[in-house]
Amino acid sequence: MGSQSKADSTPLTAFESQLRGGNPLLALAPMQDVTDLPFWSLLSDYGGPDVYWTEYSRVHSTSTLDRKVLESITKNPTGRPAIAQLIGNDPEALVRAALELQKYPIVAIDLNLGCPAPVVYRKCAGGGLLREPARIDRILGALRQAVTKVKFTVKTRIGFDDVRVFEDLLPIFDRHQIDLLTVHGRTVADMYRTEVRYEFIARAVERMSCPVLANGNIYSPERAASVLSQTGARGLMIGRGCIRNPWIFEQIRDHLGGRIPRQPSGRDLLDYITKLYEATRPTAGFSERLQVEKMKKYMNFIGDGIGVEFLHRIRRSTERAEFFEVCTEYLNHSYPMGLLPLSAINSSGTKAN
Repeated sequence: MGSQSKADSTPLTAFESQLRGGNPLLALAPMQDVTDLPFWSLLSDYGGPDVYWTEYSRVHSTSTLDRKVLESITKNPTGRPAIAQLIGNDPEALVRAALELQKYPIVAIDLNLGCPAPVVYRKCAGGGLLREPARIDRILGALRQAVTKVKFTVKTRIGFDDVRVFEDLLPIFDRHQIDLLTVHGRTVADMYRTEVRYEFIARAVERMSCPVLANGNIYSPERAASVLSQTGARGLMIGRGCIRNPWIFEQIRDHLGGRIPRQPSGRDLLDYITKLYEATRPTAGFSERLQVEKMKKYMNFIGDGIGVEFLHRIRRSTERAEFFEVCTEYLNHSYPMGLLPLSAINSSGTKAN
């Protein structure tokens, strides 16, 4: 009994239990140069997801494991499982990276088939691979044989520019017995501009023998509950929504559990931005101007829940004092913040605080 309990407490067995059932699995989406180790650490202070995806490691014939990704894995401060994501199109190189990664404390290796960045897909990696199902088939076959010590997962979009390819992809994913599939319900060409087509995620849930996570435009606890109901997915993966609103994972848990979710105030958001600034400061070679520029990556998401004028002024700031002067002007208040994206506010007619 004692040894069994000890085994059940390991990250991998805990993750396996989460895949089998219970509360919906909540995951942090990988976002390059955003969801790094400092962001993981800060997000965990707000409740955080059940599992953290690393930023992707670019893999090619001469690549080595990404230092930043390894740091997230070896210094993971969250107390929750980590999944390492790979991106590339060379089966031998991907296998080599997967074998090396299995020596580290992760619960799964994930193949990125969804990145919509042109610099990635033009090299036939990430979402670019969705134009070549036969190549995906070969890569999955090689990785499935190599990934034996942890789970093997895939994150995909529903096509490159034609959703009809999704009908070809699902049997390929299923044939290679992946352990989890995350589906972002847009094509690569859609980027983030269009509505998410959750019906394709529901189709994956129906046809796949493994659990499926729904990804795309999940910005509130109510939206999360709706997506779970629409798709039947095992859980949700959230990226931009949790950068804008780090409370969202706890809000979802509360909403699904029948509790009233916390509504952060303007000052709560101001405190989060301040902590984010400090958490992401480099330990060496600090430059105030460069740090303000770095913060703008996060503020593009956070500001989307505040207003266009706020974003315009933040983007023009160059010094810390100027940056926080703008933040304080808009957020030094006790009124609750919905933290919805402007697109959702405009479509619903809800007034932003």
